[in-house]
Formats: sequence, structure tokens, C-alpha cells
Amino acid sequence: MAAEVKQLAEQTSKATAQIGAQITQIQTASGAAAVSIDRITETIRQMSAISTSIAAAMEEQTSATAEISRNVQQASAGTAEVSSNIDGVNQAASSTGAAAAQVLSSAGDLSRNAERLRQELEVFLANVRAA
Repeated sequence: MAAEVKQLAEQTSKATAQIGAQITQIQTASGAAAVSIDRITETIRQMSAISTSIAAAMEEQTSATAEISRNVQQASAGTAEVSSNIDGVNQAASSTGAAAAQVLSSAGDLSRNAERLRQELEVFLANVRAA
């Protein structure tokens, strides 16, 4: 029986050593898993920070796009106003051209009338001198 007890003690000792080795392996694996979880957690934090940055950039881009749209609308309104003003200037220029043509025609008439009056005055003066 002593041999059996000794054998049982040896088996218990081996089993205890194996259990100890397994516990060490489990602790090592748990430590590695904890490190991996920490790395995954840090990666998730970084991804969250990147997502927040992207969201902020998209919000700024949306705001900038809205500002560009407002500026384009203002430029369009300004262009329409300038176009309207150009139409007004064209109409004024046409009116001015027509008025200038009338003035030129009137000046021609006046010049002809003045020449005829000068001729009649010369004839009158010649008649007065002859008389």
C-alpha cells in the first residue's frame, strides 16, 4: 500500500504541476487578452475621435457650401441689376441719339434760315442803299 500511496502522491504532484502550468498559461493568455483589449479600446477611441473630426469637417463644409450658395445668389441678383442698368443706359443712349439727331436737324434748319435771312438782309440793305 505504501507504493500505491507513493504513486498516488506522485500523480497528485504531477497533476498539481500540470494544473499550475495551466493556470500560468491561462494567466499569460489573460494578460495577452487584456493587452489586446486595451489596444482595441484605444483603436476605438481613435476611430471615435476621427469620426468626430470628420463630422465637424462635414458640418463646416455644409456651412461653407451654404455660404457659397448665398454668395452665388447675391452675385446673380447683382448681375441682374447690372443687366437692367445696362438696358437703361442703352435706352438712354438711344434717346440721347434721337435727341442729338433732332438737334442736328434743327441746327441745319437754323443754319439754312440764317443763310436765307442773311441773303434777304443783303438784298434789303442793297435796296436801302440804292434808294
